[in-house]
Amino acid sequence: MRVSLIGNPNTGKTTLFNSLTLSNEHVGNWHGVTVEEKAKKIVWKGQEIEVVDLPGIYSISRLSFEEKVATDYLLSHQNDVVVNICDYNNLERNLYLTLGLMELNLNVIVVVNQIEKKKLRKINLQKLSERLGVPVVAVDASNRESVKKLKDEILAFKGKTSKVALPYLKNLKLEKVFALVPKHIAKGARVFYAIKLLEDDEDIKQQFGLTQDFEQAEEVAKCRYDYIDRLFLECAEKSLKIYGESKLDKILLNKFLAFPVFLLILALVFYLTFFSVGKFFSDLLAMALDRLVSTPILAWLEGVAGSSSWVYSLFENAIFGGVGTVLTFLPQVALLFLFLSILEDSGYLSRVAFVFEDILSKVGLSGKSVYTLLMGFGCSTSAIMTARNMEDQNAKIKTALLTPYMSCSAKFPIYVCLGGAFFGASNIFVIMGLYLLGVVVAVSMSLIYEKTILKSKEQSFILEFPPYRMVRVKQVFKVLFDNTKEFLVRVGTLIIAMNVIVWLLSSFSFTFEFVQASGGESMLEGLGKIFSPIFAPLGFGSWGLVSALIAGLIAKEVILSSIALFNGVDGQSEIGSSLHNPNSAVYFASSASVLSYLVFCLLYFPCLASVGVLSKEIGKKWTFIGVVIELLVAYFLAMMVYNLSLLIEIFGWWKVAISALGLLVILLSICFVIRSVKRKKKCNGCQKPCTKRKKGE
Repeated sequence: MRVSLIGNPNTGKTTLFNSLTLSNEHVGNWHGVTVEEKAKKIVWKGQEIEVVDLPGIYSISRLSFEEKVATDYLLSHQNDVVVNICDYNNLERNLYLTLGLMELNLNVIVVVNQIEKKKLRKINLQKLSERLGVPVVAVDASNRESVKKLKDEILAFKGKTSKVALPYLKNLKLEKVFALVPKHIAKGARVFYAIKLLEDDEDIKQQFGLTQDFEQAEEVAKCRYDYIDRLFLECAEKSLKIYGESKLDKILLNKFLAFPVFLLILALVFYLTFFSVGKFFSDLLAMALDRLVSTPILAWLEGVAGSSSWVYSLFENAIFGGVGTVLTFLPQVALLFLFLSILEDSGYLSRVAFVFEDILSKVGLSGKSVYTLLMGFGCSTSAIMTARNMEDQNAKIKTALLTPYMSCSAKFPIYVCLGGAFFGASNIFVIMGLYLLGVVVAVSMSLIYEKTILKSKEQSFILEFPPYRMVRVKQVFKVLFDNTKEFLVRVGTLIIAMNVIVWLLSSFSFTFEFVQASGGESMLEGLGKIFSPIFAPLGFGSWGLVSALIAGLIAKEVILSSIALFNGVDGQSEIGSSLHNPNSAVYFASSASVLSYLVFCLLYFPCLASVGVLSKEIGKKWTFIGVVIELLVAYFLAMMVYNLSLLIEIFGWWKVAISALGLLVILLSICFVIRSVKRKKKCNGCQKPCTKRKKGE
């Protein structure tokens, strides 16, 4: 027995899937969280049931990626039991999809999910079930007992079929299009395909080889909504309240306050993550690891093998120095994901998409791109996969290519440690600047792509604001657990393996001598010196910094652990001190060099996992082009930042600012003159250059 879950976004569909199957799929208060079908088998009272979670959609069509996935699945699995999840307080809106499912003659159970405890009005669900002719079941998707009753309802529905006569169909002129539907189409689906022809569905017309226009989509929609209105006149009380409306939106969506409020929220998240709460727990974890793990083990190894042995060096530098340093950032990583989850689950993230829609539409993207880019602050690899919900292929490619410009959680330990060593408390502004720089570069690159090789088509963006909700404690702990587990697995596998490899290359020469004992040049030092002249114009031409960047191609956390390994230190404070010491393998001559290095780390190359996902989602050609462009952009901007920082150190920021402003005025004046000259060569009427001009014209 197979059960398909379908519903509008924000109706609790994936929460119900998790409750039915005891899964942990990502749940979000956002359109497009589920972008492909997910299936899991369960056994209930001796019956094996395959539960399929389909993407959230608004209608049975193929206008968006999610709609295509869901519609294609439903058309090829018409014997499934279809559980249509609706939100109690938004039931009138959700029933539009229900009617589409019934037109397809599917076996529908309407599940009314009581997401909000407060009901805006009373609805007689039993009467609604009688009028619709399908089962209507009230469920709380987060309540175990309620979900058990739904399982019983699904079992009771086994073998039954929905034979429903929708009264509004007689108002549609279906007779004239029935003849155009091929005879091989099943009888139960002929009405659906006839309605799709009336709606002028291009995919269906192409499938049937038709070219004529029907253009009755508005009439079809009106018939459906009129029928829903009649249902609610009979089955529900009137409500003057608008679901999801909030007084907060007067501030958060205000055209003057929206961006300042967003930046303020972002600053608060950074402060709590990197400085106050996050720093306290990171320091606590570092102290615990030092006293309870590294010090006792190193003392034992020193007694057994001696402090000059390669075994002692492996544990001191590679394991405790490199990996231990990254591990101390665990509380801050968990906090960052937690705050992102709160912004998403509360309903604010949807508002951010709305705020950025106008800006992004001008550079060839849509509000859907916001979710992908914001997810990039957590993990670029998983964020890139969400770009597949873009209906325009070029917009999808652009969104995927721009995601690695975001500061993922693997990069911020580098910002905190290196920036903190040189900028102290002011580092919060450096970190905010790096995060915003990633966004600005992404938007700028999108504009360049839009004007050159990746022009997007006009895109539709339908956004239904979910109501503001209190974050659920269970969801908070789930986010903390999942991301802590993922971070620990990453540190315990990939990071430790890479650190051991980096340690081997930095501890042994090409003749396989242990350089700590022989005093020779290591393999990594030799390789680093080959590439270091390339980075000298950026202010960081030392072999250690270049080698750390090469190691960071695997995972960005390895950059920091490699620096700790090269300098033979562990802990944030010790790394910070060593970066000022010219005798260290890795050090910075000035704060300008640090800023340049941080900018390069932000932009230079996605991790190999992200490259693999990019290749799968957009193809090898665009992945290669995107990676090469990233390297060039990183090099150019790092060089600009380095030289600008040097000028500020020499002349002071206000003199440089005045000079830059003067240069900008000169450039704008030149552009104005060029534009004026071009206009003089055009006719006043059509504003196009004349091909032929007679005397006196």
